[in-house]
Amino acid sequence: MHTLRSIGSSVAGIAIAAGVLSAPIASAVEPAKIQGDATPSTIREVNLTDSADPENINYAITTEGENRVVDIAGLKDKDKWKGYAFGHKSAQGNHYGNHVKVMTATSAAMGGREVPLAVISPDGNFEKKRPTLYLLNGAGGAEQGMDWITATAKRDVNPEQEGVQDMVDFYTSKDVNVVIPQAGAFSYYTDWVSTPDAGYLKGPQKWETFLTKELPGALEDHIGGNGKRGIAGMSMAATSSLLLAEHNPGFYNAVGSFSGCAATSRPLPRLYTQLTVNRGGGSADQMWGAMGSEYNVYNDALVNATPKNLGPSETYVSVNSGLGGANDWGAKGSSTLIVEGGVIEAAMSSCTHDLKAKMDSQGMKADWNFRNTGTHSWPGWRDDIFSSWKTFERGFNKDAAEAPAEPEVKPNELSIDAPQAQENAQIKDAPSAADQSPDKDFVEGKEAEAPEAAGAAE
Repeated sequence: MHTLRSIGSSVAGIAIAAGVLSAPIASAVEPAKIQGDATPSTIREVNLTDSADPENINYAITTEGENRVVDIAGLKDKDKWKGYAFGHKSAQGNHYGNHVKVMTATSAAMGGREVPLAVISPDGNFEKKRPTLYLLNGAGGAEQGMDWITATAKRDVNPEQEGVQDMVDFYTSKDVNVVIPQAGAFSYYTDWVSTPDAGYLKGPQKWETFLTKELPGALEDHIGGNGKRGIAGMSMAATSSLLLAEHNPGFYNAVGSFSGCAATSRPLPRLYTQLTVNRGGGSADQMWGAMGSEYNVYNDALVNATPKNLGPSETYVSVNSGLGGANDWGAKGSSTLIVEGGVIEAAMSSCTHDLKAKMDSQGMKADWNFRNTGTHSWPGWRDDIFSSWKTFERGFNKDAAEAPAEPEVKPNELSIDAPQAQENAQIKDAPSAADQSPDKDFVEGKEAEAPEAAGAAE
């Protein structure tokens, strides 16, 4: 068992068992306030066995007695999660008792693109109003069969091990709806300044607009959101979850960042970013412009980690040390995990200590989970699902009377206002983030060696 270090706020006495979140509702910032003139998404529920539905997986379904069985291996990587959710020899119809719904949501900002969503609910319907937790995939995402559902299914983790519970089973025991966007590989879930056209990154990439302006209002109306919401992500998306919260203070009641690098506008963090988006067919310049540019600094989660931006949200941050542990040895591809995953996670650990130093210096509260062992891989991220719940439940339960007032902004707490991210914009170079940040004394000189294959374990 690892020790969860709670900085500045005790989590003792928080009940994490199943049950109704009983505290009075203190809604986050309403979607309409964030939406602006963006076009709300159109939400569609998918019938996976309808051959006329483009999202169907009917071709891979066979029968075994009265049970429907999905040949997971016969599915494309991007569809494997649907196979796990829909059928299994131990369950009739839906492996999770109809608790996982497959939906799509349109994005006008991305040319009308339909984004597939996995929606997990405790009872298989949306009659009761609940908080909404947006859970973001890492770099490879569902497109490479590396999404949260596929990677945490109990039947593949260790179905015989006592006490093993997969992610879907865990969340269906809680009073929350969980939404997993099953697209966005290598995108950093951000608004790109120019349109890439290679690999997994083709067409407009306007993920922040989609996730914060187009999707929440329409989807939460459809699934019975109660006005409380959280966001979490691992690896690449650990950066994204922080940024989306920082850009929209008070929109998320709780934030989770698992094994990520908050900084993006200094040389080594910029290299990590470049290595990640290169794997998808894009470049960091296409995404955020030149290193240290105004838009790059705006998308640096270390620079923007201020009481004004993150103060309204309960925050959970985790990272492993990079040293192989019991969960790494003996795992599939363990030698790769120990070497490549270890180097990557050591770099993420350095980044995370920088984030903690800044937040501590400004008196910001967070739950920090520094594990003594572990690589950049799924065992730690599965654990984060369970370990972060106290933080999310605390955020969802916070009464309006407990919610912090908007803090007075002091000179050393200033962050970067949003610049325009226009298509093919020529972004003027700016001083480096370290020079613009009043915290440069502690963020300089602490960078880990650059990994050769950032995110390889995702």
